[in-house]
Amino acid sequence: MIPIVTHPRIDPRWVGSVVDAAPGTATCRLVTLSEMAADDQGLVHGGFVFGLADYAAMVAVNHPHVVLGSAEVRFVAPIRVGQEVVATAVAATDAGRKRIVEVNVHADGVQVFHGTFTTFVLDRHVLA
Repeated sequence: MIPIVTHPRIDPRWVGSVVDAAPGTATCRLVTLSEMAADDQGLVHGGFVFGLADYAAMVAVNHPHVVLGSAEVRFVAPIRVGQEVVATAVAATDAGRKRIVEVNVHADGVQVFHGTFTTFVLDRHVLA
């Protein structure tokens, strides 16, 4: 696994942790918590799945100043509290500063999410 140089202060409880990373690819894992429930039946709010996918995309690019520009996503199936979700990200396009990353998220072997993330690599931190 390569060293991760992006998003060093990310909290893995909310967006997952890196399982594997190589140039242009990343796999991240999130175990959903009761605090992520949107209702009394244990439906996990989609924002947490999106956060996992976004983090996987950032790790696939793996640059200290990578930012998300846009995302086109599809939620394919629901997630319940307690399920483990795994995001696999592949940087499909490297056009200089612009990187397109395809991300698929699965739970229990079933696809639950797909997204195309447009990211940008900046010369300096976006807040600088």
